[in-house]
Parts: sequence; C-alpha cells; structure tokens
Amino acid sequence: MGARKRERAEKLKAAKKATAIAVLRDCPTSPRKMRLVADIIRGVEVNKALAILHFSKQDAAGRLEKLLKSAIANWEAKNSNESLESTPLCVKTIMVDGGRQLKRVQPAPQGRANRIRKRSNHVTIVVDKIEVKQVNAEA
Repeated sequence: MGARKRERAEKLKAAKKATAIAVLRDCPTSPRKMRLVADIIRGVEVNKALAILHFSKQDAAGRLEKLLKSAIANWEAKNSNESLESTPLCVKTIMVDGGRQLKRVQPAPQGRANRIRKRSNHVTIVVDKIEVKQVNAEA
C-alpha cells in the first residue's frame, strides 16, 4: 500500500512541476469583457497567444498579456533545466471569476437614484507543456 501511494505522489509531483500558474485578483474589468478575450486564447500555444493579445484592441487583452507573461516566467522558474524554445507550452486552462463589486449611486430624474455596479474579476491562467501524441504505424 505504501509503495503505491508513494508512486501516486511522485506522479502528482511531476505533473505539478510541468505546470505553472499565475493569478490576477480584483482586476477592474467586468468578468464578461474579460471572458471574451480569455476564450480566444484558451488552448492556444503560448507564443501565438501572446501575439493575439498584443494586437487585440480590447482593454482586457493588455492585462491578460501581462498575466500570461507572468505565468511563463513562473514556468521558467520551476523548470530551470529546460529551455522555453525547446519545450512547446500552451494555455492549458484560463478561468475568469467575478470579483467584488463597488456599488455607486447616480442621480436620476424626479429625485430618484440609480445604482451603478462597478464590477471586477479574478483571472487564473495555467500554462503546461503541449502533449504530443505519437501514433504507432503497424502495417
């Protein structure tokens, strides 16, 4: 029993070594606007994703580009013996969750008041190696 648990723990440790995570908290952009940009780069190779974000017009793209660069730097710090050029990386998962809302009041006609919700979000990016599937040709 103990040997199997150790093996499983070693596999999990190796899997965690291959992935890198970067988190952005309380970003002052609505989650919906951030998700529109995040959906574009989900599952894409890292260099292609950086190019997409760099040339995108959305304001959220600049923040995601900076976060993706941070995730790449985290991967390089974890895997100092491997080079980024020889190892193909991709954006494995990207999650955009709602953050806190700042509630403001705006005057409205006839003495009323309208509530304005200034939304924020939390973004998590996981960068991982691209799995290359090898096909055995038996003929």
